Amino acid sequence: MRVLRLPAIHHDANLVVIEGTVGNLLIDAGTSWYQGLQVERIKGILEEGSSLDRILLTSKRYPCSGGAKHLSESFANCSVHVHPQGQAALETGDFFTTWANRFDSDMPPLHTHPVEGGDVFALGNGQVECLALPGHSLDGMGYWIPEQKMMIVGTLLPRADRPTRWDLPGGCLPDVLESLKRVRSLNSKSLIPLQGPAIKGAKHVRKVLTQHIEFFEVCLLNDGKVSKSMPKPAQTALWYTPHPPWPLKEIESV
Repeated sequence: MRVLRLPAIHHDANLVVIEGTVGNLLIDAGTSWYQGLQVERIKGILEEGSSLDRILLTSKRYPCSGGAKHLSESFANCSVHVHPQGQAALETGDFFTTWANRFDSDMPPLHTHPVEGGDVFALGNGQVECLALPGHSLDGMGYWIPEQKMMIVGTLLPRADRPTRWDLPGGCLPDVLESLKRVRSLNSKSLIPLQGPAIKGAKHVRKVLTQHIEFFEVCLLNDGKVSKSMPKPAQTALWYTPHPPWPLKEIESV
């Protein structure tokens, strides 16, 4: 099984292509801003003659789902899967709860299929296991690839240096903590966040997750309030930006 991350463009989520001997998956679809380019990027790495069988979303949020309809239509109308809590928003084109309005964009209505924790997608020479990861939103999903000990976490962990927000509709601080602890218990060797580079190495992954967990534990003790040193998030931001900055990459010891 081959797993390839297409780095996020601007506001888009990271896109992850997973090729197996009996099927291919795409995790997340980015915004609609670069959907044509995303199609070409995906076609450029798929084996000749291959297509996508389905698209799995980590969230209904626009950076994850905005391009899903176009990508689905570009790959033989492959099915799009989202947690049941996110289906209504995508099928009605709700540009408020998806946050498409924050990006001055429309949200094209999209037929979806449910995906829930415990679902498994077999790809012949490997499989993708689905985990419900609420916290940023009720429909948060993560995808675990046991053969590579790799976890794709979406909006639960925007980047190594950026903790997620829970103060949006459907967000819940205790759920963020529980979901992050569940991810940490997997002892993954690689973690792909919503944006930014993959977090590699079991030790580094655990260190990053622990830093995020400790941040949210302090917030919980402070009745859900973040530190006053934390700047107010931008209109489109699904995360907080710590000050002073957290490290994005592992610092090599001398």
